[in-house]
Amino acid sequence: MSAEEAVALAPVEPRRRRPPVPALAWLGGGITAFWVFVGLFSPWIAPHDLGTVVDEDVFGSFSKALPFGSDVLGRDVLSRIIHGTRLTIGVALVATVLAVAIGGTLGMVAAVVGGWFDAVLSRFLDALISIPSLLFGLVAVAALGASIPVLIGTAALIYTPGAYRIWRSLALNVSATDFVAVARARGESTVYIVRAEILPNIVGPVLTDLGLRFVFVVLLLSSLSFLGLGIQPPFADWGSLVKENITGLSYGAPAAIMPAVALATLTVGVNLLVDNMPGARR
Repeated sequence: MSAEEAVALAPVEPRRRRPPVPALAWLGGGITAFWVFVGLFSPWIAPHDLGTVVDEDVFGSFSKALPFGSDVLGRDVLSRIIHGTRLTIGVALVATVLAVAIGGTLGMVAAVVGGWFDAVLSRFLDALISIPSLLFGLVAVAALGASIPVLIGTAALIYTPGAYRIWRSLALNVSATDFVAVARARGESTVYIVRAEILPNIVGPVLTDLGLRFVFVVLLLSSLSFLGLGIQPPFADWGSLVKENITGLSYGAPAAIMPAVALATLTVGVNLLVDNMPGARR
């Protein structure tokens, strides 16, 4: 039998099928994509400008002209929610990417290098993570001012230790494998091992961590805005919209409820997406 015939008669292994994407992941992705679209195109899809007074009656109810009613000054709540989406998602996304990039990189390097570098860095970040996040944010913003760069930097610093611990734990499991030992034996650098050996094998779990950390940052920034130390007028995010219309609860005004509903739908959508992605728990 020739070599060609042997190859032709050899059993062909079936191709592995990718696991199907659960329906809940599609639902979460649709909700998340909707809010991202609203944030990107908010100036063009909002019925009114952010500060335009459109109703003489404050805390107006649902109507055809104002689907979400009017706020404490007679402004369109729907328009303010749409305009606030860009800051709510944008600031949280930048802070999350910074936290995950810094904490994740340090975590993988610490897992590969080990020794005193791992011990000192881990103890320092353990001390930092022991401070309550909201308390840390309140002190930092009160001391430095409630500007957008300060909010981004504060949120990134608060959640860097958490990202470090997750990524380090995942990287430690991978660094104990044979192919990493072979890479060390070949004399590969730490940068190569982190980039080519560890990172590709922890993509699923770290994407889940990225999504969950984004939700945490959104809630933190919304809490700071609700307490008056977040996004400042004339700009607005969803947390500040809840704060400025909180007195409307006694009147049953939708202005006090709809920004919270928007916040809830975003967090639920992101959670559904990251919890049900194929390979999220790999």
